[in-house]
Amino acid sequence: MKIKQKPTHKTIIAITGLVLFAMVQLYPLYWLVMFSLKSNADILMSDNILGWPAVFQWQNYATVLSRSTIPRYLLNSAIYTGATVFIVGILTAMASYAVARMKWKISGIVLMVFVVGIMIPPHAALLPLFQVLEATHLRNVPYVGLTVVYVAFAIPMSMMILTSFFKAIPRELEEAALIDGCGIFGLFWRIMMPLIMPALATASIFTVMGAWNDLLMVQTFVDVNSYKTITVGVLDFVGVHSRKLGLIGAGLVTATVPVILIYMLFSEKIQQSLLEGAIKG
Repeated sequence: MKIKQKPTHKTIIAITGLVLFAMVQLYPLYWLVMFSLKSNADILMSDNILGWPAVFQWQNYATVLSRSTIPRYLLNSAIYTGATVFIVGILTAMASYAVARMKWKISGIVLMVFVVGIMIPPHAALLPLFQVLEATHLRNVPYVGLTVVYVAFAIPMSMMILTSFFKAIPRELEEAALIDGCGIFGLFWRIMMPLIMPALATASIFTVMGAWNDLLMVQTFVDVNSYKTITVGVLDFVGVHSRKLGLIGAGLVTATVPVILIYMLFSEKIQQSLLEGAIKG
C-alpha cells in the first residue's frame, strides 16, 4: 500500500509559480480569441477591453474563412511549410549522419560551414538571394523559389540539432547492425532514423516556425498574390478591413491556430528529445 506524501512548501511554491507563468503566457492568446469574437462596439468600449463579448460574433470566422483570401493563403503556407519540413528533414538527417558518424578528414569543416549559416541575418542575404533566383529563373516558378530559400535558412539549425543527437548514439548499435548484415542505407533508415525522431521533431518545429511566420521573404520573392502566404494575407486583411476589428482578430487567430496544433502534435517528441539530451549530456 502506497502512502501518499503531502506536498512540501517548496513544491506548492513551484507549482504556484508555474501556474502563474502559464497564465501570463496564455493570456495574450485568450485576449486575441475574445477580441476576434467581439463587435466594434465591444472592442471600442473602454470598460470592456478585457472582458467577454456582449454577443459572441461567430460570423467573424465565417466571413474570414468564406469571404476572403485567407483560406488560399493558409493553403499556400501549408504547402511552403510542409515542403520545407520534408526537404530539410531528409537532407539534414543524411548530412548529419555523414558528419557525425562517418570518419572523413573534413567532416568538422563541413559541419562548421553548415552551422555558420545560423549567423547570417536574412536581411543581409535578400539582395544576393534575389539575384540568384532571378539568374536561375526560379523566382517566378510557383512555390519553388521561396521553398528553396526557406530550406537554405532552415538547414543550419536542423544540422546543429541532429548532429549533436547523432553523436550521442552508441556506436555499438551500428556495429551490431553491420555484423547482422545490414548495409549502410539499411543502417540509416532502419536503425538511425527511428532513434533520431525526437530530435527531428524538435528541428521540425524550428523549421515550421521560420517558414510559417515569415513575411520578409514572401514580400521580396513572390510577386503573384495567389502564391503568397498567411502572413501577407493577414497584413492585407488588416488594410482591407481596418474598420472591422473583429474580422482582423479572427484572421489573426486563424493564422495562429495551425502552429499551436502542430506544436501539440509534436510536443511529446520534443519533450523526449530534451529529456534524452539532458540525460546524455
